[in-house]
Amino acid sequence: MSAPQPVRPSFAILVAISAVGPLALNIFMPSMPGLQREFGVPYGTVQLTLTLYLIGMAACQLIYGPISDRVGRRPMLLGGLAVFLAASLMAAMAPSIEWLILARLLQALGGAAGIVLARAMVRDVFDREQSASVISYITMAFVVAPMVAPAIGGLIDAHGGWRASFWLLTVLGAAVLLAATLRLPETHVTRLSGGSATGLISGAANLFALPRFRAYAITLSFTSAVFFSFLGGAPHIMVDVLGYTPVEYGLWFAVVSVGYMTGNFLSGRFTQRVGLDRMILYGCSITLAGGALCFAAAVSGMLSPLTLFAPMALAALGNGLTIPNGTAGAISVDPRLTGAAAGWSGFAQMACGAAASQLVGSLQTNWPFVVFWFMAVASLLALASHVLSIRQPRNFTAGQT
Repeated sequence: MSAPQPVRPSFAILVAISAVGPLALNIFMPSMPGLQREFGVPYGTVQLTLTLYLIGMAACQLIYGPISDRVGRRPMLLGGLAVFLAASLMAAMAPSIEWLILARLLQALGGAAGIVLARAMVRDVFDREQSASVISYITMAFVVAPMVAPAIGGLIDAHGGWRASFWLLTVLGAAVLLAATLRLPETHVTRLSGGSATGLISGAANLFALPRFRAYAITLSFTSAVFFSFLGGAPHIMVDVLGYTPVEYGLWFAVVSVGYMTGNFLSGRFTQRVGLDRMILYGCSITLAGGALCFAAAVSGMLSPLTLFAPMALAALGNGLTIPNGTAGAISVDPRLTGAAAGWSGFAQMACGAAASQLVGSLQTNWPFVVFWFMAVASLLALASHVLSIRQPRNFTAGQT
């Protein structure tokens, strides 16, 4: 008897469930200075609403994926969206900064579900190369939301206060939860049996025993470190070193976003024709070129907004090629552990990126150009790890096309 065939989920719903977490992160950022004044607390306390959100999103990627391999994608996703909705309502009504920090943590725990499970659901219903193309288009689509979220959040804060942003997130969370409940099918129709903690741990151990998974995860981590290093250091370079305003930084950064979206589009268009591993090779090479050009501009004394952001746009284009294909490769090494692979590869990306950003931010006061060293080294390591990975045999091929 042949295995049951999963129903393909709606592309629009996949985009929506992927976008709610990043949207909630970025729409709130313009409101953070106002919170310090309203609650009368140090800015470091307000910063916890951002820091714990990032930590929550990173940690939960290790939970949703492995458990969804056993109980299914749909119940985990609906549960996560319900937590996101409740947390958004808690934040909108928060009477204190402590209450808001707790609500933000819960919001991250719920929002992380869509990021992990959308990728796993894509791999459930598409083959290896097709899944890379679909993930590329999803990434290109939902990256627009975090791009425009700070501007929307600033306007909402100016006219309705910081609580209005959370009321908007409550409405959006309810809409996405309703759409997913009514229209999102279960895609993981050949689930693993059992659900014990021991099984989850052994599943992770089995996953990291696969050389190709480790290689893909390392490539994704170093690729993400290039981008997060830039996020950690570019504002300091632009404002404190070059003397431009934060508004000018924001306008120039749009060039980087366009570069990343272009890479996503090219990945979605050409991966099935060119091949997943070759697209990653091209992406890592382009990212290295961008990082090297940034480094050269800094050490040669030719640093300017153009020589800072144009090479970074090139590096972002490379990221747009590498990340969706690397993700598809990581979650394809063993179809029995697709959810776990999505969670662990996502965690590796976020953890490595956050560490790079924090290190750059800590070192740049005494070493202004540390960001360029991090970008150059990380892009070189990403390319090297992928070159080594393509020499490894595929670890699991049954059921793949």
